[in-house]
Amino acid sequence: MRTKIAVSAALGLGLVFGAGSPALSSSLTSTDEESATDLEAAVVPGQELERITDGTIEKGETAYVDVTVATLWTDPKAPRKVDKPALGHPVDLDKWDKNLKKTDVRRGLTGKAETQAAYGSEVTVLKTKGDWAKVAVKDQSTSKNKKGYPGWLPKKQLVENDRFGQLKDDQPRAVVTEKKSELEGIEFTKDTGADVSFNVALPLIAQDVDDVRVALPGGGAAWIDFDDVAVYESDGKPDKPSGADLVKTAKQFDGLRYLWAGVSSYGFDCSGFTYSIYRAHGIDIPRDSGEQATAGKKVSEGDLKAGDLLFFSTSSGTVHHVGMYVGDGKMIHSPNASKDVYVTDWKSWDKGNEFSGARRII
Repeated sequence: MRTKIAVSAALGLGLVFGAGSPALSSSLTSTDEESATDLEAAVVPGQELERITDGTIEKGETAYVDVTVATLWTDPKAPRKVDKPALGHPVDLDKWDKNLKKTDVRRGLTGKAETQAAYGSEVTVLKTKGDWAKVAVKDQSTSKNKKGYPGWLPKKQLVENDRFGQLKDDQPRAVVTEKKSELEGIEFTKDTGADVSFNVALPLIAQDVDDVRVALPGGGAAWIDFDDVAVYESDGKPDKPSGADLVKTAKQFDGLRYLWAGVSSYGFDCSGFTYSIYRAHGIDIPRDSGEQATAGKKVSEGDLKAGDLLFFSTSSGTVHHVGMYVGDGKMIHSPNASKDVYVTDWKSWDKGNEFSGARRII
């Protein structure tokens, strides 16, 4: 359930203190001059938000994505010249999208990219090779690796920061519910390298009537419009959704162009779309369609309800596509590189008679 975390006296200083969490310094706004003076004498503003790092990205370490959306590749040689805007720090996803304007160029990502990970996502470094690291994305379950979904990305898109990890464990969190939002009033860091998009979750360290203040993976803090996020206690999650809730969330991406490996509001592939919609409601399902087809429970065609997942397979039985049932014989899906996310009559769309079953997750 979306709530505003109770405002304590500490919030008068722009702070939230969670159970067992460290004290965080921030801009002093308290009218209590004595308290402000005591705090100011105790810490240097921003000191408790500084990055804790040894400055390297090495095998076995935990790291965090430090760009708006990082694309994970099959290997360091997989990206093409047109993909260069997705390889920097910061990334330029609008320019990348323009580079992929032609369907055949966009389709060329198939087999080159594995998945994506949003700003602040936790990863485990599996190995390194020059300026690249192979990582596993913790919150994307897969049989490919028990630590998370694997793939390669430039090291410069990662940051090691033990303090951020501690804040993620101890503090409430703010989860972006809008397609895109902005970081404002950035302090105690020179380079965030990112904007924030759908499903980004960052540690909450303060809030007022209009905004929430969050810690950043590379150190420092920023404000996000409160209307753009849902706020939860550190161990809290959204209420169980109805099928209609899932469909409503899915429909906000109607018209967004397909992107192979995509899991963000800059583009989804078919399973990245269903994975992301369920995750927005606090429900974890596998990242890929083949494994999503074993989640939840089987549902007969005559018993479909909004939010159910519909699967389509090749003649050999390999699942290659998934969509979400919205009711009245229709589904919403992100079908292929030539299309956008859209609602369609699923039986009319399934001209190859490839429907292979449905699963109910909730």
